[in-house]
Amino acid sequence: MSDGFHRRRGGCVIATFTGFEGDLLRSLASQIVELLRSERAAPSSGDPLEQMLDMSGPTSEPEDPVLARLFPNAYRDDDEAAGEFRRFTEGALRDSKAEAAVGVIESLEEAGLPAEPDPGLAEGRDRGDLTIDVELDHDAAMSWVKSFTDIRLALATRLGVEEGDDDYWLALPDEDPRAHVYDIYQWVGYLQETLVGALSKSR
Repeated sequence: MSDGFHRRRGGCVIATFTGFEGDLLRSLASQIVELLRSERAAPSSGDPLEQMLDMSGPTSEPEDPVLARLFPNAYRDDDEAAGEFRRFTEGALRDSKAEAAVGVIESLEEAGLPAEPDPGLAEGRDRGDLTIDVELDHDAAMSWVKSFTDIRLALATRLGVEEGDDDYWLALPDEDPRAHVYDIYQWVGYLQETLVGALSKSR
């Protein structure tokens, strides 16, 4: 198992992943990209100014609970204001989050992760002795931090994780598939924590 990110001379941060860990991270990031691009924005009204300023984003809260968590209403007590705010901002936010997740995928593959996912990923099998060293500059590392946040929010929402319920999840039997997903949720949190710690030391 990866021991997380560490500071390197020159201000970069680095982490070593097994082939299985790399495949897993890529799969998680790919699912975020797919989810973010799964719902089309509302069509433009045809107004020239609106088209120029790209004011054609969605005005209602996403139906998918993960997307609703990633893009909560800005105004809880004013649906009209919340819809207008969402119309102006959600498209750009989706693009930004998708770009961050794509950055994770590209960094892994640039570090040597084969482009084709290992078919043994679903069975928890690794790619033999493959390991990859992912080295990130400050901007790339910050993008990874943001993507880790999105991945953890997605996993927590799908699982139904709530604050202070660690004992419940840790008590699940190993054969419960939710226990495995919760372990992944915790692992991504660990990676994020070590990455933030490495960034703080690089200043």
